[in-house]
Amino acid sequence: MMNALHRCQWAQHDPIMQNYHDCEWGVPVRDSRALWEKLILDGFQAGLSWRTILLKRDAFREAFEGFVPEHIAEYNEADIERLLGNTAIVRSRIKIRAAIQNAKAYLEMQRHGEDFSTFVWKMVDDQPLKGDGTGSATRSVTGDRLSKELKNRGFSFVGPVIVHAWLQATGVINDHEAQCFLRDVITADGD
Repeated sequence: MMNALHRCQWAQHDPIMQNYHDCEWGVPVRDSRALWEKLILDGFQAGLSWRTILLKRDAFREAFEGFVPEHIAEYNEADIERLLGNTAIVRSRIKIRAAIQNAKAYLEMQRHGEDFSTFVWKMVDDQPLKGDGTGSATRSVTGDRLSKELKNRGFSFVGPVIVHAWLQATGVINDHEAQCFLRDVITADGD
């Protein structure tokens, strides 16, 4: 009877999106590396549908060596060309370069004793913010502020719209629609 549940509008009809909505989207993510991976994938999603990224996610994980920042930070021009030749992922030189830059920025934060998860969750006092329940927001004050902070730390391809979508996906902002069965179910426990 899963189809009888009222979901956010974007997850009403497509089984792939329903599963993502029901099992992942909006669930608070507290693991630093997992948060970072989702940020990178949200960057690759820019201009495309999230469904496209979901279908390619395993290929991305393989191509980017499990999204281990220490590996990606060492990528060189040969690695960029290898990734550009991989038809299983989104092939964008600017997005690949951003992933490399963001791995370096992530590691630089670690070197300075700044945990990525703590940094992100501190922006919302360690509790998910509730969106307005309309499901229509593409930006937020928190997303705008975090975008600026990420750029200040050397991240790239982290504009306010990308960051807001990432905050929604990782449960930092609970943006399930008011009628969605998950809006009041999602807790701060996360993964």
